[in-house]
Amino acid sequence: MTVTNNAYPAPDDTLDQDENETLSAQVRQAYQARQPLRIVGGDTRAFYGRKVEGETLSLARHRGIVHYDPVELVVTVRAGTPVEELEAALARQNQLLPFEPPRFGSDSTIGGVVATGLSGPRRPWAGAVRDFVLGTRVITQEGKLLRFGGEVMKNVAGYDLSRLMTGAQGTLGVLSEISFKVLPVPTATHSLVLELPLDEAMQKLAELGRQPLPITAAAWHAGLLHLRLEGGNSSVEATRERLGGEPLESTFWQELRDQRLAFFQCQPGQSLWRLSLPPHTPPLDLDVAQDNIFHDWAGSQRWVKTSLDADTLRRACRLAGGHATCFTPQHETAEFEPFTPLDPIVAKYHRNLKTELDEHGIFNPGRLYAAF
Repeated sequence: MTVTNNAYPAPDDTLDQDENETLSAQVRQAYQARQPLRIVGGDTRAFYGRKVEGETLSLARHRGIVHYDPVELVVTVRAGTPVEELEAALARQNQLLPFEPPRFGSDSTIGGVVATGLSGPRRPWAGAVRDFVLGTRVITQEGKLLRFGGEVMKNVAGYDLSRLMTGAQGTLGVLSEISFKVLPVPTATHSLVLELPLDEAMQKLAELGRQPLPITAAAWHAGLLHLRLEGGNSSVEATRERLGGEPLESTFWQELRDQRLAFFQCQPGQSLWRLSLPPHTPPLDLDVAQDNIFHDWAGSQRWVKTSLDADTLRRACRLAGGHATCFTPQHETAEFEPFTPLDPIVAKYHRNLKTELDEHGIFNPGRLYAAF
């Protein structure tokens, strides 16, 4: 590992392992044998997407920080590195991953973060995972290790494969290394809770959103509006005094990020759905109790516990300009699509891209959609 800041502690060699040769050899063999591969790191996100049948390609041993420059705010890390390990290294330099990645368990890896493309409560204000991915090293279908992008923001020609890999769930290649832009930890932070009905809370969020306030998280559930303020001391203090409310433990946002709040416990017969909607979308016409809807991202991301069928939920989201994803299906079948079915034209481009990068369909086949 290369580090350009002497304050960074020496790495533990047991946590620094390069498995590129072994992984590339396994991919080459799979390509030649037309053998499907199930790509896993910590396997904490197995619930997200369709089940994959294939030989396991594990990146759990392929771990370690390859390069970290705290001054330039850039870190390059192997895909099997645990998220907790990377975040601890950044914290020692008073830095963080701005998109606040969900963990879903202590074995969660940074490769899984990028592969699923999921972001935490800070996402609407800071940006998504792909906004902070500067470059990647990818093992292609032929077992070649190729680099895309780098450690600086710049334009690219042809496929921007680093961004394509973000959220592709391993269906286009094997992530080996990822370079991220990181940011300093905010100087001050304060979380608060206000007692407000949904309509007033959404109106207040719309008003606050038009002002230069240091809000970096906003969520509503069961009559309570939760807000997080982050930034300079004077800005945070002035906004805190203006908004009032009761203090809120900062751990609330970690529990929300990792779906450890009591809300996320579904009852028998219920599925957990994620609704992605345009800002300021009013309540959808759904037969769901308000207590079973959690408004995150100032209402743009809504978690819904329900026994309603997929068509009903997706129809309501489509009318509002959004889409719905099922996180925990009631009944998993080969036909069920957890992600919103693609428009035929969009599906054509997805299929063409998959064929170009994965000719024999060996990388996590069917993970996103049954057809590819």
